[in-house]
Amino acid sequence: MLNRRKKSIKFRGMRSHGYGSHKKHRGSGHQGGVGMAGTGKKADQKKPSIWTDTKYFGRHGFISKTRVKTNAINIFFIEEHAAALEKSGKMKKEGDAYVLNLKDFKCNKLLASGTPTRKYKITAQYASVEAITKIQQAGGSVEGLLPKKEKKAKESDGKKKK
Repeated sequence: MLNRRKKSIKFRGMRSHGYGSHKKHRGSGHQGGVGMAGTGKKADQKKPSIWTDTKYFGRHGFISKTRVKTNAINIFFIEEHAAALEKSGKMKKEGDAYVLNLKDFKCNKLLASGTPTRKYKITAQYASVEAITKIQQAGGSVEGLLPKKEKKAKESDGKKKK
């Protein structure tokens, strides 16, 4: 049977708790520093084994500055909270349709999870194709969509630089 006591209890009465000199277990000073620091302490024959890790040197990946952050909301959320949204004034009834603007929810994308039981007139920057078809089948509409950017085809002139 294994001894399942915690290490701190196991070492009660022992000054160092298995770390050698008791000052060696203070912070990360004994390791040589935090993060990448202290790797120079290793012997030269051990350094190549560290370097084989591909993510050891430098920064990795990039963050696009033009990327738009999307906050999505599902149809089932609107359906479940319809009464509360109408009370709060975020959803208004115009004729036979309920009017919603996703900016009121700090969202900009409509997703298709759930089934609409009422007519909705939703204003959103982005929406999935399924969400649009579900809203339209229920008799509603999705407005304010931004046009999709089409990828530009590279045109080659056939001229070579000399």
